[in-house]
Amino acid sequence: MQRCCGPRDYKVCPPITPRNNLLMHRSLAVVTFALLLTIGVMPASQAAETVWSGLVMADNATNPQPVPSELTRIEGLLKKFFGYNQFRVIGQSQKKLKTGQEDWLATSKFFGLHVDARGETQGGYVLDLKLYKEKELLLETETKLSKRSPLVIKGPQVGGGQLLLVLVVQ
Repeated sequence: MQRCCGPRDYKVCPPITPRNNLLMHRSLAVVTFALLLTIGVMPASQAAETVWSGLVMADNATNPQPVPSELTRIEGLLKKFFGYNQFRVIGQSQKKLKTGQEDWLATSKFFGLHVDARGETQGGYVLDLKLYKEKELLLETETKLSKRSPLVIKGPQVGGGQLLLVLVVQ
């Protein structure tokens, strides 16, 4: 293997020929193309997604109201797992995630859900959740929100019903 560096080794360096010059330019073109391709593809893979978060009051009613449009996709799951026949959205928020580092608040008259996105993973987002009743912290947890399925957390009993925390990547 030849060395080609320093003032003493200039005689050992391969001469600049049209062929060597062409190879150098081709290599530079390939590297530049690969870099542009990578930069061009990155924003497409990190497209902004919207997360809907809601405070949902679940209870049983003799004449249940229709399920809100935000919950129609998961109505069957909610009824099956929680056993209630009526679901009302009492507070909600939508946030477009661009970097995966945003935070937002869904509030109702008495409750507030603070969501702090900590970053994006391959299949979803890592979130810190804090549930407040007025100013009292009721729940603090770190969880993962999947892009494929909603996250539903059973909150406290409220009157004859149950508070549910629902997060969905739309």
